[in-house]
Amino acid sequence: MPSSQPIRAPDAPPQLQPLKVANLLSRARLLQHAAMDGNTPLLLRGKNLGLLCETQPDEAQALFRSAAEQLGARVAVMRSGLSLASTAQDVQNTARMLGRLYEAVECQGLEPALVKSIGRHAGIPVFDGVATKDHPVDQLAELLGDSTPLADNRRFLLQALLLEAIA
Repeated sequence: MPSSQPIRAPDAPPQLQPLKVANLLSRARLLQHAAMDGNTPLLLRGKNLGLLCETQPDEAQALFRSAAEQLGARVAVMRSGLSLASTAQDVQNTARMLGRLYEAVECQGLEPALVKSIGRHAGIPVFDGVATKDHPVDQLAELLGDSTPLADNRRFLLQALLLEAIA
Protein backbone atom coordinates (compact mmCIF):
# COMPACT_ATOMS: atom_id res chain seq x y z
CA MET A 1 0.00 0.00 0.00
CA PRO A 2 1.42 3.45 -0.88
CA SER A 3 2.44 5.70 1.98
CA SER A 4 -0.11 8.32 2.96
CA GLN A 5 2.38 10.87 4.19
CA PRO A 6 5.51 12.44 2.82
CA ILE A 7 8.29 9.98 3.46
CA ARG A 8 10.86 11.56 5.73
CA ALA A 9 12.19 8.43 7.38
CA PRO A 10 12.28 4.75 6.56
CA ASP A 11 9.67 4.05 9.20
CA ALA A 12 7.00 6.45 7.88
CA PRO A 13 3.50 5.30 8.88
CA PRO A 14 1.74 3.42 6.06
CA GLN A 15 -1.83 4.54 6.85
CA LEU A 16 -3.64 7.78 7.48
CA GLN A 17 -4.02 8.59 11.14
CA PRO A 18 -7.39 9.85 12.45
CA LEU A 19 -6.10 13.35 13.26
CA LYS A 20 -4.51 13.61 9.82
CA VAL A 21 -7.81 12.57 8.22
CA ALA A 22 -9.69 15.25 10.16
CA ASN A 23 -7.12 17.91 9.19
CA LEU A 24 -7.14 16.89 5.52
CA LEU A 25 -10.94 16.91 5.34
CA SER A 26 -11.15 20.28 7.06
CA ARG A 27 -8.60 21.86 4.74
CA ALA A 28 -10.16 20.19 1.69
CA ARG A 29 -13.58 21.58 2.64
CA LEU A 30 -12.11 25.09 2.85
CA LEU A 31 -10.61 24.64 -0.61
CA GLN A 32 -13.91 23.22 -1.88
CA HIS A 33 -15.86 26.26 -0.63
CA ALA A 34 -13.27 28.68 -2.02
CA ALA A 35 -13.49 27.00 -5.43
CA MET A 36 -17.29 27.12 -5.36
CA ASP A 37 -17.02 30.86 -4.68
CA GLY A 38 -14.53 31.23 -7.55
CA ASN A 39 -11.79 32.19 -5.12
CA THR A 40 -9.12 29.47 -5.24
CA PRO A 41 -6.14 30.90 -3.33
CA LEU A 42 -2.67 30.63 -4.88
CA LEU A 43 -1.14 29.30 -1.67
CA LEU A 44 1.67 27.48 -3.50
CA ARG A 45 2.70 30.38 -5.70
CA GLY A 46 6.45 30.27 -6.26
CA LYS A 47 6.77 26.64 -5.15
CA ASN A 48 8.39 24.07 -7.43
CA LEU A 49 7.17 20.49 -7.30
CA GLY A 50 8.56 17.45 -9.08
CA LEU A 51 6.55 14.61 -10.56
CA LEU A 52 8.85 11.62 -10.93
CA CYS A 53 7.14 8.99 -13.05
CA GLU A 54 8.07 5.95 -15.06
CA THR A 55 4.75 5.56 -16.87
CA GLN A 56 3.06 7.23 -19.80
CA PRO A 57 0.97 10.32 -18.97
CA ASP A 58 -2.22 9.26 -17.22
CA GLU A 59 -5.05 10.50 -15.00
CA ALA A 60 -2.99 10.42 -11.81
CA GLN A 61 -0.26 12.57 -13.34
CA ALA A 62 -2.85 15.02 -14.67
CA LEU A 63 -4.54 15.18 -11.26
CA PHE A 64 -1.29 15.94 -9.46
CA ARG A 65 -0.35 18.63 -11.97
CA SER A 66 -3.75 20.33 -11.95
CA ALA A 67 -4.04 20.23 -8.15
CA ALA A 68 -0.64 21.85 -7.69
CA GLU A 69 -0.92 24.32 -10.57
CA GLN A 70 -4.36 25.55 -9.48
CA LEU A 71 -2.72 26.57 -6.20
CA GLY A 72 0.04 28.42 -8.07
CA ALA A 73 2.86 25.84 -8.01
CA ARG A 74 5.03 24.90 -10.95
CA VAL A 75 5.31 21.18 -11.68
CA ALA A 76 8.18 19.55 -13.54
CA VAL A 77 7.47 16.08 -14.91
CA MET A 78 10.50 13.83 -15.31
CA ARG A 79 11.68 10.25 -15.53
CA SER A 80 14.23 9.23 -12.96
CA GLY A 81 16.02 6.42 -14.69
CA LEU A 82 16.37 4.85 -11.24
CA SER A 83 15.38 1.31 -10.35
CA LEU A 84 16.00 -1.16 -7.56
CA ALA A 85 19.14 -2.12 -9.49
CA SER A 86 20.54 1.42 -9.20
CA THR A 87 23.50 1.90 -6.90
CA ALA A 88 22.86 3.43 -3.50
CA GLN A 89 25.10 6.34 -4.51
CA ASP A 90 23.01 7.03 -7.65
CA VAL A 91 19.81 7.05 -5.60
CA GLN A 92 21.34 9.33 -2.96
CA ASN A 93 22.72 11.75 -5.54
CA THR A 94 19.42 11.91 -7.39
CA ALA A 95 17.48 12.40 -4.15
CA ARG A 96 19.76 15.21 -3.00
CA MET A 97 19.42 16.94 -6.37
CA LEU A 98 15.63 16.65 -6.16
CA GLY A 99 15.80 18.15 -2.68
CA ARG A 100 17.70 21.17 -3.97
CA LEU A 101 15.35 21.75 -6.91
CA TYR A 102 11.89 21.10 -5.46
CA GLU A 103 9.82 21.69 -2.35
CA ALA A 104 8.20 18.25 -2.74
CA VAL A 105 8.21 15.32 -5.15
CA GLU A 106 5.42 12.92 -6.13
CA CYS A 107 6.62 9.50 -7.33
CA GLN A 108 4.39 7.41 -9.56
CA GLY A 109 5.17 3.99 -10.95
CA LEU A 110 8.34 3.52 -8.89
CA GLU A 111 8.98 0.65 -6.51
CA PRO A 112 8.01 1.58 -2.92
CA ALA A 113 11.49 0.67 -1.64
CA LEU A 114 13.02 3.06 -4.16
CA VAL A 115 10.62 5.84 -3.16
CA LYS A 116 11.51 5.30 0.51
CA SER A 117 15.20 5.53 -0.32
CA ILE A 118 14.65 8.76 -2.25
CA GLY A 119 12.62 10.10 0.69
CA ARG A 120 15.40 9.33 3.16
CA HIS A 121 17.95 11.41 1.24
CA ALA A 122 15.94 14.20 -0.41
CA GLY A 123 15.28 16.31 2.68
CA ILE A 124 11.83 17.27 1.33
CA PRO A 125 8.43 15.59 1.34
CA VAL A 126 8.43 12.66 -1.10
CA PHE A 127 5.06 11.11 -1.89
CA ASP A 128 4.41 7.62 -3.21
CA GLY A 129 1.47 7.69 -5.63
CA VAL A 130 -0.61 10.16 -3.61
CA ALA A 131 -2.60 11.10 -6.73
CA THR A 132 -3.44 7.53 -7.72
CA LYS A 133 -6.88 6.00 -7.24
CA ASP A 134 -5.61 3.27 -4.91
CA HIS A 135 -4.09 5.75 -2.44
CA PRO A 136 -5.89 6.18 0.93
CA VAL A 137 -6.30 9.93 0.35
CA ASP A 138 -8.39 9.21 -2.74
CA GLN A 139 -10.79 7.13 -0.67
CA LEU A 140 -11.65 10.20 1.41
CA ALA A 141 -13.10 12.07 -1.58
CA GLU A 142 -16.62 10.76 -0.98
CA LEU A 143 -16.57 12.23 2.53
CA LEU A 144 -16.55 15.75 1.08
CA GLY A 145 -20.17 15.32 -0.03
CA ASP A 146 -21.82 15.68 -3.39
CA SER A 147 -21.89 19.46 -3.76
CA THR A 148 -18.94 19.09 -6.13
CA PRO A 149 -18.04 16.21 -8.48
CA LEU A 150 -15.97 13.35 -7.08
CA ALA A 151 -13.07 14.28 -9.39
CA ASP A 152 -13.00 17.77 -7.86
CA ASN A 153 -13.13 16.31 -4.36
CA ARG A 154 -10.09 14.18 -5.19
CA ARG A 155 -8.28 17.34 -6.28
CA PHE A 156 -9.27 19.25 -3.12
CA LEU A 157 -7.91 16.44 -0.92
CA LEU A 158 -4.66 16.30 -2.85
CA GLN A 159 -4.35 20.07 -2.56
CA ALA A 160 -4.97 19.83 1.18
CA LEU A 161 -2.23 17.23 1.50
CA LEU A 162 0.22 19.35 -0.50
CA LEU A 163 -0.56 22.41 1.61
CA GLU A 164 -0.11 20.46 4.81
CA ALA A 165 3.25 19.15 3.63
CA ILE A 166 4.86 22.24 2.12
CA ALA A 167 2.96 25.51 2.61
